Amino acid sequence: MHRGVSSQAATIGMNKVHSYVELLKPRLSFLVAFSSGFGYILASPSAVNWPILLLLSLGGFLVSGASVTINQIIEIEYDRLMDRTKNRPLPTGKITVQEAVVFSILVGVAGLSLLYFTTNILTTVLSFISFVLYSFVYTPLKRVGPIAVFVGAIPGALPPLLGWVAATGVISHEALIIFGIQFIWQFPHFWAIAWVSDKDYKKAGFKLLPNKGEKDLNTAINIMVYTLFLLPLGLLPAYFGITGINSAIVATICGAAFLAQTFSLMRDYSDKAALKIMFGSFLYLPIVQIAFLLDKI
Repeated sequence: MHRGVSSQAATIGMNKVHSYVELLKPRLSFLVAFSSGFGYILASPSAVNWPILLLLSLGGFLVSGASVTINQIIEIEYDRLMDRTKNRPLPTGKITVQEAVVFSILVGVAGLSLLYFTTNILTTVLSFISFVLYSFVYTPLKRVGPIAVFVGAIPGALPPLLGWVAATGVISHEALIIFGIQFIWQFPHFWAIAWVSDKDYKKAGFKLLPNKGEKDLNTAINIMVYTLFLLPLGLLPAYFGITGINSAIVATICGAAFLAQTFSLMRDYSDKAALKIMFGSFLYLPIVQIAFLLDKI
């Protein structure tokens, strides 16, 4: 009997831990950690300080986790309305709002403290600004209009810049270039997701698609234009000597392939075409960033 109770308690405890991990949105937060590490390695003038890199990435992961947790706290009522979010820990009651608030504070403080003690004050301040923008500006703006995508693209693009600043202590033109690539990438990425999830988003009153928020030619052209900007932007690291010609070729090929996907959407306005753009966006960024790193090495 005692063994059965202990086993049940252990299962409940593990389920609770799993729910807390879910709150962090590990895949999204890992992308933040990866991008931060990318910026740090790219900026490192000589041998990489691996302990600092790992702590920087962990700090970025935790700050991102705190941001998305607050996002879910604010949007709990809207998450209950959407099929893609109704099974999250907060809408299902696996985690209470009070527990999520305490968790987000602890995780956020831990992440910012790690950054403060292992990098520099500028990195910490920029991380805090990113946290505030995502949690308290981008989140409520999602029900106002597509301006939310512009605002959300700022914290979404800050991780590589943060990595650069962690390694150098300054916001240089090189840092702004890698920020710019990830900033522009956010638009086709966000809009493709908004297109595919349009019905769900409308249930919650989210307005993320450009112009009048319709799945039409105007929106498809916007996605194409921002994707087109990635072609010249992808060449800037080589032009300014951050990387070499090999990564410029990879970035151009990836940018052209990404751009080609947008033409299908302009032709038929289908969810299938938008889904391909969404998956293309997931592939473009890590492939190009890894190419930049390999070219530097």
